[in-house]
Amino acid sequence: MQREGSAVKRLTLPEPRLAGKVTVEGALRERRSVRRFSSQGLTLEEIGQLLWSVQGVTGTGGERTTPSAGGLYPLQIYLAAARVDGLEVGVYRYRADKHDLEPVVEGDVRIRLAAASHGVEWVDAAPVVLAIGGVVQRTAIKYGARARRYVYIEVGCAAENIYLQAQSLGLGAVLVGAFDDQEVSDTMKLREGEEAMALMPVGRPRS
Repeated sequence: MQREGSAVKRLTLPEPRLAGKVTVEGALRERRSVRRFSSQGLTLEEIGQLLWSVQGVTGTGGERTTPSAGGLYPLQIYLAAARVDGLEVGVYRYRADKHDLEPVVEGDVRIRLAAASHGVEWVDAAPVVLAIGGVVQRTAIKYGARARRYVYIEVGCAAENIYLQAQSLGLGAVLVGAFDDQEVSDTMKLREGEEAMALMPVGRPRS
């Protein structure tokens, strides 16, 4: 993990697959919010696929998997990893342009995230939690007072991408919007200007 005054050691993620066994229609039909997770962890390939689905670069002009007003892409994705094969426990920042992870915080922060989310147990039980942050000012440069609405729209699109990608991987996810914004931002070490806008625990559904 990154320490004060040390070089950042980033982890390159496996290349995303561009075709799967589940159709879009099939994922839409089967998608449900999942709040009960098994103790089994995720693979690094699954993590890479999930992160690519939410903000992966798909075009030579920097286009991404999630639409963005004015192509400004104000969203920033963080990963709180607890049980991922080949990945140390901690918080990571996803760099979409490089498709890699930048270490941010050492250790398991899920208990803090669950407490910030008014104690909902699925935040602490999931092997990973994705946090969607947004930089409203980036969109406001072009759209002024409408910026916050546009960023929230993008968060919704990003969350649905995670839902559908999770479904296609045989995983489950749930969108959490009720939390202490500042506590989540502090726990995940969001950068200045980034606001915590959504949490999504992801894991294998428990029957």
